[in-house]
Amino acid sequence: MNMKPWLIFAVTLFCTGLSCAQRKPDKTMSPALEPQLKKFFAEKRVQAKALAKEENKEQVPEVSDFFTAGENGDWTTVASIYSQLRSGALWGTMVWQPVKECFFGYEHCATFSERYATHLAREILDSMPRGSIYFGGNASPLDLPTTFSQSHPKGDPVFVLSQNALVDGLYLKYLRTMYGQRVAMPSDEDSQKAFQAYTNDARLRLKEGKLEPGEDVTEEGGKVNMSGHISVMAVNALIAKTIFEANPRQEFFVAESFPLDWMYPHLEPYGLIMKLNRQPLAKIPDDIVRKDGEYWTRFINGALGKWLTPMTSVEVVCDFAQSVFVRHEQEPFQPDEQFVRNNDTCKAYSRLRSAQAGVYLWRAKQSQSLEEKQRMEKAADLACRQAFALCPSSAEALYRYVSLLVDQKRFQDARRLTEVTQLLDPAAGSYPQLLAELKRLEASANNGK
Repeated sequence: MNMKPWLIFAVTLFCTGLSCAQRKPDKTMSPALEPQLKKFFAEKRVQAKALAKEENKEQVPEVSDFFTAGENGDWTTVASIYSQLRSGALWGTMVWQPVKECFFGYEHCATFSERYATHLAREILDSMPRGSIYFGGNASPLDLPTTFSQSHPKGDPVFVLSQNALVDGLYLKYLRTMYGQRVAMPSDEDSQKAFQAYTNDARLRLKEGKLEPGEDVTEEGGKVNMSGHISVMAVNALIAKTIFEANPRQEFFVAESFPLDWMYPHLEPYGLIMKLNRQPLAKIPDDIVRKDGEYWTRFINGALGKWLTPMTSVEVVCDFAQSVFVRHEQEPFQPDEQFVRNNDTCKAYSRLRSAQAGVYLWRAKQSQSLEEKQRMEKAADLACRQAFALCPSSAEALYRYVSLLVDQKRFQDARRLTEVTQLLDPAAGSYPQLLAELKRLEASANNGK
């Protein structure tokens, strides 16, 4: 089974908000998180003012009111003004970026469990050497470290940016203005070269019938037209590679939100995130795999209870999911209620772990050694089970694990997992088709014996 089409479908579900069906918690701000958030609003007010001056544009009055509301902890007004500003008053200006960063910081602080919002931000920021460059993707792995930085505009302790938005010339201008000479950022010319490189490659693959599943590329009158998130992320990937190559003295780290193929040979698990090594790795060393498993076991012991080990079966994982997430019972697993009753928290940690499972799966598929393939599949299996347990309603966690199980002809396990996710997210609508496909594949495999 080719993994990528399954992942593309899962990521599409995730991005449209269908991957987790639990009710979002009310947006009540924890007093413990307010001081950091107010500090962030104050810092971003100064930055927004400087950006308006840089662009020689008069600042929209509501912008000042927005930052004032945040500094005063008036979160109802913050949400109300942001709703007005997103209608377009700031579009085309760099000022829109710090406004968005503040609002998304507020959103995650308001919807995350207090303990895990702080944990995620601090674990990510504190794990990296000072001065590192961190590709944060989107959502909480980007927005919480941005909010909890000592100074985001100064790159203290690390330079935080999104690999998902690099295709936007205005975002690149914002990064160049914010980070100045401290980080080499692509010019507009560099960005155009990335567009052209992708266009040339896509035109050739279109003629050869080798476009990726879901890649929307057409040619009309000699002009190549592209649309959809797969093409956009392909260009983002090329620009991210330009940043990586232009800053050879700095260490790089990434929270994957969409697979960027060029990164995979360079990646290794690194706590919650991944390290982007300067040179491709021949293999992920045993001690890194061991430390990775130990790290997530410690976290899961606290979040889900001390029951998930490398020997735990898929059946037990499904029993846990039904007990805790379907029936809302604590016995016999004893999870942390602050974790399992907060959908946003579950999704975020599950996605981080699922991305690491993806690296192991990529290694397993690339390996020419049976021993290495089995070693990587073993690591991927544990990471997939952990990602699924962290958020059983996640389409991304499910489809990534299903791709591994089908390759191993473990159809019963794949069906059991799918049935649990369907219970948690019946509105998604895709799981009956998946179950039917799994039955077809199993029958075909049995007939081939």
